[in-house]
Amino acid sequence: MQDISGKKSVFFAFSAPTFIWLTLFFVVPLGIIWLYSFGENVTITKIETTWTLDNYRRILEPEILQLIGRSFWLAFVSTVICLFVGFPMALVIATASFKAKPWLLLLIMLPFWTNLLIRTYALLNILGTRGRLNDVLRWLYERAEQFQAMLGLERLNLLGDGFTPLTLLGTPAGVIYGIVYVSLPFTILPIYSALERMDNSLLEASMDLGAGQLQTARNILIPLAMSGIVTAAIITFIPALGQFLTPDLLGRGQVDMIANVIERQFKKANDWPFGSAISLTLLYATFILLALRSFYDAARSKREGRM
Repeated sequence: MQDISGKKSVFFAFSAPTFIWLTLFFVVPLGIIWLYSFGENVTITKIETTWTLDNYRRILEPEILQLIGRSFWLAFVSTVICLFVGFPMALVIATASFKAKPWLLLLIMLPFWTNLLIRTYALLNILGTRGRLNDVLRWLYERAEQFQAMLGLERLNLLGDGFTPLTLLGTPAGVIYGIVYVSLPFTILPIYSALERMDNSLLEASMDLGAGQLQTARNILIPLAMSGIVTAAIITFIPALGQFLTPDLLGRGQVDMIANVIERQFKKANDWPFGSAISLTLLYATFILLALRSFYDAARSKREGRM
């Protein structure tokens, strides 16, 4: 059998289509956006690259900084919630039986089979003032009123003057709910991958030596799954930071994130240079997070090499 390991032309032939595709549809458009970020609007349709930094200076305006801060905060809270919800779910899947595991993974993957727009509109039907969530709460309120009447406690007015629908649309809580719903599978899968490779005998040994469940989870389980947790946090936080559709529909124009401002710069304000500058600022933040992840992996590998 002929050895092709030394023939660079073979590997170039296989990598050339991917390289050309990435260059034409990723590097070139990103380069154009980078040039736009240093440009100015000459006419409605023409942008001239003057190498000005005014577009980046505008990001330091209080309104833009407030939007960026809100975006980071909503993305951070959503990521924390996803981690708290996703870790137990990933643990259940990782420790499930051989027959049950594929079905549990299928349940996690099912949302990817439906378009994000359709799923977000479904949340509108659930979280609206007359949505399904308020229908359930109203039904529970009515049952509680009936129970209160049975006990003869009407005069105490324990339930208030009437049912008040829960308002989530147009609030940060509604946007966080939507981001968590969209991002949760991206959190579960990396943690599951880390837990799947874990040696369960370590957990059994910890329990046998007298450690409680919380001690075992804190000292054994979480450190072993830390690589998956860090990966899950990054790939959850970065898309959450750039969310556009969820805050646009669930925020009802009251809870904008930075991606909504970028969209308006390109489609309504016709200020492409400023929109490009904000977009690249988010990209720089993404690179910083990925660099921190690389430093963490390098430090972790160095510690493991010393052990």
